[in-house]
Amino acid sequence: MTARTTRPRSQGSLVILASVLLAIFTVGCEDPDIPDPSLPDTADMVLLDGKVVTVDPELGEAEAVAIRGDRILAVGSSEEIRELVGPDTEVLELNGRLAIPGFIEGHGHFMGLGNARLTLDLSGTTSWNEIVELVAEAAETTPEGTWITGRGWHQERWDPAPENTYDGVPTHHDMSEVSPENPVLLTHASGHASFANARAMEEAGITAETPDPSGGTIIRDSEGQPTGFLRQAAQGPAREALARFEEGMSEEERRNRSLQQVELAGAEALEHGVTSFHDAGSDFATIDLFRELAEGGELPVRLYVAVRGESMDSMEASLANYRFIDHANHFLTVRAVKRAIDGALGTHGAWLLEPYSDNPETSGLPQTDPEDLRALAELVLDHGFQLNTHAIGDRGNREALNVYEEVLSENGSMVEDHRWRIEHAQHLHPDDIPRFGELGVIASMQGIHATSDGPWVEPRLGQTRAEWGAYVWRDLMDTGATICNGTDVPVEPISAIDSYYASVSRMTREGWRFYPDQAMDRMEALESYTINCAYAAFHENDLGSLTPGKLADIVILDQDILTIEEDLIPETRVDMTILNGEVRYRR
Repeated sequence: MTARTTRPRSQGSLVILASVLLAIFTVGCEDPDIPDPSLPDTADMVLLDGKVVTVDPELGEAEAVAIRGDRILAVGSSEEIRELVGPDTEVLELNGRLAIPGFIEGHGHFMGLGNARLTLDLSGTTSWNEIVELVAEAAETTPEGTWITGRGWHQERWDPAPENTYDGVPTHHDMSEVSPENPVLLTHASGHASFANARAMEEAGITAETPDPSGGTIIRDSEGQPTGFLRQAAQGPAREALARFEEGMSEEERRNRSLQQVELAGAEALEHGVTSFHDAGSDFATIDLFRELAEGGELPVRLYVAVRGESMDSMEASLANYRFIDHANHFLTVRAVKRAIDGALGTHGAWLLEPYSDNPETSGLPQTDPEDLRALAELVLDHGFQLNTHAIGDRGNREALNVYEEVLSENGSMVEDHRWRIEHAQHLHPDDIPRFGELGVIASMQGIHATSDGPWVEPRLGQTRAEWGAYVWRDLMDTGATICNGTDVPVEPISAIDSYYASVSRMTREGWRFYPDQAMDRMEALESYTINCAYAAFHENDLGSLTPGKLADIVILDQDILTIEEDLIPETRVDMTILNGEVRYRR
C-alpha cells in the first residue's frame, strides 16, 4: 500500500450512492454497530459547513458529515447532510474549520505516557544543572528511601554542555549530593539509557567491580568508577531494584497507579486528536488490564497492542490466548509482538554497519541476536501475529529485514498480507531501502524524531551516511513502502501536529531543515497519520478515512493544515475530538 492523493469532490453530488451503501453494509449487515440502510435516514450527529477531508480518494473533500451510532452515515454538502437532521440530531457547526479522520498514533508507549505524568518530566530541560535542581526539589518532599524517577533528558539538548563528562554525561556526584537518602533513576528520552545516583547504584549493587552486561555498558570515569550513566542492558540491575521497591506496594496501590496511568494517557491522547494508539509493547498482565477496561467501556482510546516483555516460554504457552481482534466494540486489538534488535542513535546504541563517527570504538549495542529474532519470527508467524521489530541502525535494519525475508518466504514466495513492521527504521543502507516495498514491510517511523535528532545525527554518522540513509521517508515511499507516522511518546510529546509539521518541513528546533528533499507533501503526511496507520494495524476497513460505514473517529482543527502557511502549522490546535460517534474532547 502506498500513499495516495485525495482528489477534490465536486459540490452538489449525492450524499452517498446506493451502490456504495450496499457495498459497505452487505458485508456486515448483522453487526449491530453498523447502521442499517433500511432505517430512516436520520443522523444522531451532523457536522456542517466545514472542510471535510475524507482521506478517501473516491470521496475527496466534502462540507459535512453525518453520524449514526458509532459509524459514519454519510458525507457530502451541508445542504445534503441537513436532510439527515431529525428532532434528536446533535448539530455541530464547523464554521469553515477542518475535519479529518482521528489521528492514529503509530508508535507510542501508552502506559509510559501515563507514567511520565506521575514522575519528573525532564523533556524540557536544557542543562544538567536544571535536572539536578529538579531532583533536589523532589528530594525535599519525598520520604527517605522512596525512589525518585523521571524521564526525558537528552545530553544533546544541554547548553552549555557540562564540564568533565564521560560519553557526554557528567558523574553522579552533584545529583547524589542533593538526594543522599533517595534512590534516583532518570531515564533518557530514548528509553535506552538511564542515570542513577549513588543511592540507586547501591540498591542495584553496581560498583567499580561490576562487569558490563551483554548488550549494555556501565559508563566509568578515568578511575574506573561508575559515573551513574547506564546504557542499554546496564539499566537492568537498577530497574530490578526499583521493581523490588514497588513490590512493597499493596495490590490496591499498584492497581490504582495503573488506572491513573491509563486515565492520564487517554486524556492527553484525546486532547491531541489521537483516537487510536499503537502501543509499542505491553506484557500479558497489562493486556489483562486493557481487556478488563475495554470490556467495561472504560478504555479511553482504541488500543492496538504489541506483546512485549514476555519470554519465549511464556509466549509459547499463552500467545494464542492473547490474540484479540476488534475486541470490545473495536477498542482493543492484540495481534503483534514487539522485539528490539538494537538501541538508540543518541546513546550510541543503534547497531551500525560501520563504527560511529564520533565514537569509533563502537558500532552500537545489539539487543537481540538475529537467530533469536528468527525463532521469535517463526513463533509469531505460527500464531498469526504481526512482528514489529525496533531497528534504528543500518545493521539492525538489515539483520531484521534478512530475518523477515527468510521466515516469510514459503516455497519461493512471500507470505501474503503479513504486514510485518520495522519500528523506527531511522538509518538505512541504500541497498536496504527498496527491500521495504519489495518485502511488504511497513516502516513505522516518527516524523518528529528526524527534526528532534537532526542536530546530532551528522556527528554520530558523518555527513555521507546521514545524507543517504537517515530518516529517508521520500526514498522509502518512492520504492513502494508504507509509512505509519507517530511520536514514540513519551520519548517525544504526543502532538500529532508537531510530528505532521516535522514530516512536511523537516525543520529543526534550531531553524534549519534536515535534508528537506526527504519531506512528505501535506496529503502524504496526513495519510501517514490516518489511513496508513490503519493499514499497518489491519484496520483500514474501519478506521483511517471518513468513509461511510467506518467508525466515527473525527478530529476538528482550528486551522487548515493542508493549506495554511507552513510556519503556522505548529500553532494549530485541536478544537474537538470525536471518538466512536461521541465528543470526547473539546478545547
